[in-house]
Amino acid sequence: MSLLVVGSVAFDSVETPFGKADEAIGGSAMFFSTSASYFEEVQLVAVVGDDFPEKEIDFLKSRNVDCEGLHRVEGKTFRWEGKYGFDLNEAITLDTQLNVFGDFHPRLPQDYCDADAVFLANIDPDLQLEVLDQVRDPKLVACDTMNFWIDSKPERLELVFSRVDMVIINESEARKIADKANVVQAAREIQKMGPRHVVIKRGEYGALCFSDDLIFFAPAYPLESVFDPTGAGDTFAGGLLGYLVGQGSIRPRDLRQATVVGCVMASFCVEDFSLEAMRKLDYDIIKRRFEKFQRLVSFEPLELLDQ
Repeated sequence: MSLLVVGSVAFDSVETPFGKADEAIGGSAMFFSTSASYFEEVQLVAVVGDDFPEKEIDFLKSRNVDCEGLHRVEGKTFRWEGKYGFDLNEAITLDTQLNVFGDFHPRLPQDYCDADAVFLANIDPDLQLEVLDQVRDPKLVACDTMNFWIDSKPERLELVFSRVDMVIINESEARKIADKANVVQAAREIQKMGPRHVVIKRGEYGALCFSDDLIFFAPAYPLESVFDPTGAGDTFAGGLLGYLVGQGSIRPRDLRQATVVGCVMASFCVEDFSLEAMRKLDYDIIKRRFEKFQRLVSFEPLELLDQ
């Protein structure tokens, strides 16, 4: 099966209480592709400038990511600068330079139009709709968004939601778009907009998955060292969707496992800046952490004493 992602590739300058990285490789499509590539082939659609290192494209290709849709144009690559305090769930944006990304309109190679699954990363809802108008008959379409689009283009975003199977967003975004304080109510309200599945990212507290009558919670993996949460949400989405597409089904069992796989991949991402921790992985390392996850949340049935 094939998994298509449309999003951003960027240079990130990030400062956390534990260190700093200048002009590190980032962007939603980059984190997603790297994560998903451990489970399934990925087709990447994004734009970079003539300053983007060729070695990073070679890295993607080495991870079985098809880069035919990664367009290089004259100009500078998208740049983002942010800072985190000790609350690593919240980034403070210091500077955003769209550069070539400001004129980006996704044009899919013909082979990509037949993708089995599609992830619309956090980009303008109008661009997400452009992609949906180009793909032919995907079996699964998922999307992400952010507060900026919820505020500025709510009608277009709801149109996107009406055309996708899954929404993967963070907790504050879910509450905002649903206008519900309770996260369970928010997820059910989003489902009424069209998507059958809603996955709510909760940062250091894990993730919640909603599908029909299913509610599943996966905690975040407890780590002693967390350096940089940038890209963790897209890494989570990459693990989740990469695993689902690799399985070829979306049964409740698959959704539960995929949610945990997403949390596993995100746990690797935050252990270093940029993609550095992700570059060192292999499937055995991922599987071992998944097994540790199983032991982390396993418990015995309650044996009630006779009254």
